[in-house]
Amino acid sequence: MAIVFGASPSPFVRKVRVALAEKNVPYELRPVLPQDKDPEFRKMSPLGKIPAFKDGERTLSDSSVICAYLERVHATPALYPSDPYDYARALWFEEYADTAIVQVVGPKVFLEKVLAPVFFNRPTDQATVDKAVAEEVPPLCEYLETQLTGDYFVGNRLTIADIAVASPFVNYGHAGYQVDAGRFPKLAAFVKRIHARPSFQSCLGDERKLLGLAA
Repeated sequence: MAIVFGASPSPFVRKVRVALAEKNVPYELRPVLPQDKDPEFRKMSPLGKIPAFKDGERTLSDSSVICAYLERVHATPALYPSDPYDYARALWFEEYADTAIVQVVGPKVFLEKVLAPVFFNRPTDQATVDKAVAEEVPPLCEYLETQLTGDYFVGNRLTIADIAVASPFVNYGHAGYQVDAGRFPKLAAFVKRIHARPSFQSCLGDERKLLGLAA
C-alpha cells in the first residue's frame, strides 16, 4: 500500500490525498511534520517538506511531483487534460494555488488563527489576519473569479487545477473564513461544490478532529 508522509491540515498533503481518493488508490497516512529529523523521511524529502510519498520501493517528495507520478501509474480517471493547452492551463492553476494562494492563506490566516493558539501556545496576531483577509485574499479571488467559465477551471471535468485551488480554501475555512459570495459568486460556489466531493470530505473530518474544530 502507498504511504503519504505528512500532516493532514497541509494543503499540499491534502492535494495528494484527494488525488489518491479520486483515483481510488488505497494509501496510509503517516503523520510527519515539516523539517522532521526522522532519517527515513529526510531520505525521501531532502528539503524536509511535506508530503513525501512511498510506493513500494519508490519514493518521491513534492505534491506536484507526486500527483504527476500518480497520473502516470493510475491513468484513470485522468486528472490532467490531454489537450496541450488545457494541460498547461491546469499546471498553471496548480502553481497559482501552491504559491500565491498558499502563501497568503497559510502563514497569514490559518497559522495565526488556528495553529498559533492551539499548537504554538501564543495569541493570534489578529492585525496580520485582518490585513490578509481584507487586502490580500480579495485580489486572489478576483483573478480566480475571472477564470471560471463553468463548473471547473479547465474543461468540463475535475482536474488537478480544481483540486489544487480548492485545497488551501479548506484552510481558510478552518480559520473561520469563506470566499465572499457577494463579491465572488462563481468562486464561492466552486469551492463549496469541490469541497463537497467525497475525496475532500474524507479528509475534513480527520483534520477538524486534529485541530480541535467543530465538525
